[in-house]
Amino acid sequence: MIKVLFISQWYPNRYDPMAGLFVQKHAKAVSLYCEVKVLYVYADENIDDFEIKKSGHLNFSEVVVYYPNKKNKSFYKLSKTFNYIQAYLKGYKEIKIDGFIPDIVHANILTRTAFVAYLLKIWKGIPYVITEHWSRYLPNRNAYKGFLRKRITELVVKNAKAILPVSENLMHAMKTHNLQNSNYNVINNVVDDYFIEEISVVHRLIKRIIHVSCFDEEAKNISGILRATYALSKMRQDFELIIIGKGVDFENINAYAQTLNFQPGIIHFMGEKTPEEVANWMQNSDFFVLFSNFENSPVVISESLVCGKPVLSTDVGGISELVNSSNGILIEAGNEAELREKMNYLLDHHLDYDTEKIKKKAKEKFCFRPVGQKLLDTYTSALKS
Repeated sequence: MIKVLFISQWYPNRYDPMAGLFVQKHAKAVSLYCEVKVLYVYADENIDDFEIKKSGHLNFSEVVVYYPNKKNKSFYKLSKTFNYIQAYLKGYKEIKIDGFIPDIVHANILTRTAFVAYLLKIWKGIPYVITEHWSRYLPNRNAYKGFLRKRITELVVKNAKAILPVSENLMHAMKTHNLQNSNYNVINNVVDDYFIEEISVVHRLIKRIIHVSCFDEEAKNISGILRATYALSKMRQDFELIIIGKGVDFENINAYAQTLNFQPGIIHFMGEKTPEEVANWMQNSDFFVLFSNFENSPVVISESLVCGKPVLSTDVGGISELVNSSNGILIEAGNEAELREKMNYLLDHHLDYDTEKIKKKAKEKFCFRPVGQKLLDTYTSALKS
């Protein structure tokens, strides 16, 4: 059985259980076929010494190293870098104590984490692959900057056995930045089994639209959804909008919604929910809406499709690889009039979509086993070359 070491820039931790959840799902997916250990390091402002937390069992386990990160300390950046390196060394020592010697390293999110994988290759001769989720390479983001960052990124990408972006769109964007590798292979994000399981659907008298996000207004444009919904509520009141999630802009968006003076019962802010609860809400909704200004390959769209629900979304990033006329509608980013129009249309026509067909195609693409198998095939090929 192949032994895989996962490392990542983002990963669930004691302060944010949702951070990098998609990375954890990839690791769990391939643990169906391989022995997987995750090593994650986290800069913690609240501690004075290193803390190591271990969890998991059988083919999937995690080692999280929290390292001190006092911002008021002298030589802060130098201290943080030193502690970052120390954290990886301590974590790697910990997995060796468990008798785990990786055959391959799977780095997630460029650049720093992939550079760690590159150093392991130089030091231990262990090959590595890279999965990228970040939208910073996309043309409208202008977020991939810095001479040193670019040169290091080009180096680690060139020396990887495979580059695994989560969408075709992201792959093309990375290539335009001279991130060259002969083995690019798109591997989708994973959807939890909770979204696949059939649950009892509660009878409703009104129609239900659902939106789930991390409340990053710059990316998600939730205020635009609110304005379009308000305009729609002036035309009809036979629906409700369920908004699930929390994040940096949650309070501001909630306060903004109050200024729009919606009729009672139209808007419901539900806050953060567990994956099981999100699955329940999705299966008990009529369609999903996303009005992002930019995206990569949103897991929430995959989750909605696995539930058999049509999707109304802006045509940005890799979303057109997920949504088409058979399972939803794509609209122009920022066009609130079009959003209101298509929301109005779907309230009356969501039943026109073939729920079972949407489910079947989505399960074949986003479930644990098919994604895990693709990752296994990537590792097997990498270790042979």
